[in-house]
Amino acid sequence: PLSLSFYRVFKKSSPNSKLTVYLGKRDFVDHLDHVDPVDGVVLVDPEYLKDRKVLVTLTCVFRYGREDLDVLGLSFRKDLFVRTLQVFPPLKENQKSVSRLQERLLKKLGEHAHAFCFNVPQNLPCSVTLQPGPEDSGKACGVDYELRAFCAKTAEEKIHQRNSVHLVIRKVQFAPETPGPQPMVETSRSFLMSDRSLHLEASLDKELYYHGEPISVNVQVTNSSSKTVKRVKISVRQFADICLFSTAQYKCAVAQVEAEHQVCPSSTSCQVYTLTPSLGTNREKRGLALDGKLKHEDTNLASSTIVKEGANKEAMGILVSYRVKVKLVVSLGGDVSVELPFVLMHPKPADQPRSQPQPGNTHTHAHDKHIHKHTHKHVCD
Repeated sequence: PLSLSFYRVFKKSSPNSKLTVYLGKRDFVDHLDHVDPVDGVVLVDPEYLKDRKVLVTLTCVFRYGREDLDVLGLSFRKDLFVRTLQVFPPLKENQKSVSRLQERLLKKLGEHAHAFCFNVPQNLPCSVTLQPGPEDSGKACGVDYELRAFCAKTAEEKIHQRNSVHLVIRKVQFAPETPGPQPMVETSRSFLMSDRSLHLEASLDKELYYHGEPISVNVQVTNSSSKTVKRVKISVRQFADICLFSTAQYKCAVAQVEAEHQVCPSSTSCQVYTLTPSLGTNREKRGLALDGKLKHEDTNLASSTIVKEGANKEAMGILVSYRVKVKLVVSLGGDVSVELPFVLMHPKPADQPRSQPQPGNTHTHAHDKHIHKHTHKHVCD
C-alpha cells in the first residue's frame, strides 16, 4: 500500500485553532465530461464542538466590483454555486466512499476527523482573476472558488472569521489530448483604379500552445496591385467575454511586433514572425484576465476556456480566447488584416500519486511538506 509520504497535503487551521481542514490538492480539474470531486478532511476539537454541527460550504463566486466599494447594501458579487454539507453528525445522503488519501488521514487524525466530498457541476466557470490596477485594493475581480468549514447549530448562523477555516481553491482545465487543425487564413484586397489585388495569407505552426511557448506566424504577401505595403504589424490579443448580466467583451494585446517590411508592387514576400505572450510584459494592464491565483504564488495569462458543446455560455462567468492579428499597412490604401484563433493552455500533468502541480508554478512551494509532518505545516490561502 502507498505510504502517506507519497501525498502532498494542504492544511489550514482556523485562527482560534479549533478546526483544521486537510486537502490533497487545491487545483480541481474540469475534464469536460466530469470535474474532480472536491474532497478533504476536517478535524475538530470536540470540546469546542459541544452540541453543534460541523459544516463545510463550497462557493463559486463571481466578483465584478471591489468589495470595499459596496454601497447602499449592494454587493458587487454573484454566487454562481453554493452548497453546504453537514459533515458531523453525518447525514446518510452526504456519505460517500472515501478516497485513499481521506482513508489515511482519518486513520492518522483519529475519531474527531470527518471526511467531506463535493461534486462540482460541469457548467461552472474556471478560476479567472482580472488583473487589478496599481491603485486597486481588496479582492480582485474574477471567478473564485472558496471552501469554508465551521461549527454551528444551523448553516444560516453568522460565522466569525476567527472561528472558521477559509481556503481558496481553483477549478482548472488542461490542454486537450488532440489539438485542432493548424490555423490558416487568407484574404484579397482590390484598390480603386487598380485591376489587380493584394493577397495576404497567414498561418500558425500549430493550433495549441503551452504558456511560455513562442508562436511562429507565417505571413505570405503576393502584391499584384500598384500599392506598396509599408509595414507589417503582428499582435497576440486576449479576448475576455464577461457573461453575467449582459455579455461584454474586453480585448487586450499581450504581445506585438512591428516590422518596417516593404512589399513593392508586383512582388512577393514570405516572412516568419515570432511572438511569446507572457504576463511578465503585461503586469501594468488593468483588467487583463489571468489564471486564478492562490496567495504567495505567481500566476500567468488566463488559459483559453474550452466550452463543452451545448453548454450554456451565460453561466460560464468569464470566457477567455486568443487570436493572432496580422495587419498590413498599405500606402494610400488603408490596412489589410486577418485574425487566427489559437489555444493557450497548460499541458495536462502526468498522473502521479502526489497532487497535481499548480498551473504556472513550477517551483516547489516552501509550505509543501508531506503529511507525516502535518503538525508543523500551515498553508495560507
